[in-house]
Amino acid sequence: MAKISVKDHVKFSPEKMTRISLATTGRLQLDLYCLTPGQAQKVHTHADLDKVYYVLEGTGRFTLGGHEEKLGPGEAVVAPAGIEHGLVNDGPEPLVALVVVTPPPTH
Repeated sequence: MAKISVKDHVKFSPEKMTRISLATTGRLQLDLYCLTPGQAQKVHTHADLDKVYYVLEGTGRFTLGGHEEKLGPGEAVVAPAGIEHGLVNDGPEPLVALVVVTPPPTH
C-alpha cells in the first residue's frame, strides 16, 4: 500500500488546467485536476471510460450530458461512458478535484 498525500501534489499552471496522475492500476486511474479561475477542461466524451469528479477545494461548473451543475467541496458527479462531460472553474478561487477514471486510458 502506498499512501498518497493529495495536498502535496497540488500544482497550478497559468496557461491551462493541470492534470496530475496520482496512481494507476489495471482497473482505474486516480488523477488530480487543478484549475485557476477561468480555466476549463473542454467538453468531451469517452466511449468506454467512466469518470468520477470529486471536488476538494473551490467551486466549478460541471457539464454532464448537456446539463450543467455547480459543485463545491465534498460534492461529486459521475460521467458514465459515452456521456459528454467537462468542467470550468467559474469561481473566484482555485479549483482542485480528485478524478477517478475506470478503466484507465490506454494512452
